Amino acid sequence: VRLHPGGEQLLRRRAGTDVSAALDGPPHRHSENARRWLEQYYVGDIEPGDEQVPPRGRAGTGGTRAVRGAGGICSLCGVPQHYNPCLLPQDLVDWQKPLLWQVGYLGEKYDEWVHQPVDRPIRLFHSDFLEFLSKTAWYVVFLVWTPVVLYLSWVSYTSLAQGNTRLFSSFTTEYSIPVHKYYFPFIFLLGMILWSLLEYLIHRFVFHMKPPASNYYLITLHFLLHGQHHKSPFDSSRLVFPPVPASLVIGFFYGVLRLLLPEVLGLSVFVGGLCGYVIYDMMHYYLHYGSPKKGTYLYGLKAYHVKHHFEHQKSGSFGISTRFWDYPFRTLIPEETFKKED
Repeated sequence: VRLHPGGEQLLRRRAGTDVSAALDGPPHRHSENARRWLEQYYVGDIEPGDEQVPPRGRAGTGGTRAVRGAGGICSLCGVPQHYNPCLLPQDLVDWQKPLLWQVGYLGEKYDEWVHQPVDRPIRLFHSDFLEFLSKTAWYVVFLVWTPVVLYLSWVSYTSLAQGNTRLFSSFTTEYSIPVHKYYFPFIFLLGMILWSLLEYLIHRFVFHMKPPASNYYLITLHFLLHGQHHKSPFDSSRLVFPPVPASLVIGFFYGVLRLLLPEVLGLSVFVGGLCGYVIYDMMHYYLHYGSPKKGTYLYGLKAYHVKHHFEHQKSGSFGISTRFWDYPFRTLIPEETFKKED
């Protein structure tokens, strides 16, 4: 209930009623993936006339049939969780084993399979240690990288305050431009803007590449990088980037900036980009698990991002923290239209 993009109250107002017509909108026409998603929560069929919802905390018994999974345990397989594989068609993989080494064998079926989301946790590796490194709680990103951002911001500002930093000094000393400490906020902001562009490009061209059906290793790489997130978008342990692999990627971009810009200037741009990354990861987690107030910017962004997961997975919403880059690159998800009722 709390994960619903339209908000918890929207569902509670409809509790005990037939929502078949509501699934077709307005305000939102639910996708085939969203309808398939509902199958995971099937409990039983309600007989006509017994639509009354039982009081909270009590299980309804009268007027239902074919009830499975009551109390969160499936009577067919004994799975003690809300996800019930017995009620769904047979999957192409064995969920009891690590998925990373299985997906490459799906071949031409992989692209369709990975874009049919399910609500269940994913295990990637046989090794418990590697599995541990691949999972991250959202607050770990904040705790690890925020001190780094603060420290490097202080280093950048105090270095610029010495007055030794000049732009284009490697080409000419006569016409080089001094970079004062007062420019630091603007350089920092430039780094954040560059990160938002980089975020868009990585998401669109790396995370959403379509691996060749015949290439086992590229399929496996795609699933490791991003496919796992689209298959299980509400696996809370895999919504942010683990610090160990993140440090390698961050170190690479720092090295590139050091080559292109003077040391202090490159560091100032880098720390702005690093701050942008932290905001991006925190916002990504919030868009999945947060409950923003209706009408706010984050509410619209959450609904927009969920559309990307369930319907427009290959054609839009490649910017997570902002929709800005979807406009110039023409990847904006189109607004839904409905005919006016009499």
